[in-house]
Amino acid sequence: MSKNEHDYRPTVKLAIISLVLCGLFFPLLVTGLAQFLLPYQANGEMIQFNGRYVGSSLIAQNFTSPMFFHRRNDSASGVDPDITLQDAYSQIPRIHATTGIPSDVLEHIVNENVERTLWIVGEPYVNVLKLNLILMNDYPSIYK
Repeated sequence: MSKNEHDYRPTVKLAIISLVLCGLFFPLLVTGLAQFLLPYQANGEMIQFNGRYVGSSLIAQNFTSPMFFHRRNDSASGVDPDITLQDAYSQIPRIHATTGIPSDVLEHIVNENVERTLWIVGEPYVNVLKLNLILMNDYPSIYK
């Protein structure tokens, strides 16, 4: 064998070791730790309603009925699950007209579910899926 053929062996070994460590071992370790320490978050923050999974609190659901709160039209990705308080308040008259649920009750539901990025600072927002699940839970005769 010539000297050049032996020059590639350490490089190939390093590439294989890096592939196994970085491409297999590390992702499995991080996934295992996440499943053990934070299973709800690691599995996409799935939300259950009446014993079945209905969606993730991290990804917008496509509610189109006028009976529900709708996601934003100006979200950059189109999958943002949250809306601003102003957007939620602007949808209350439509939901009230469609369902007959009093506007002050709808406003109370919105106000009780305000979240912020860092708990007390940041722009207030509400999660559309959570609001709609509250409506379905509190008004089962309307939301069949």
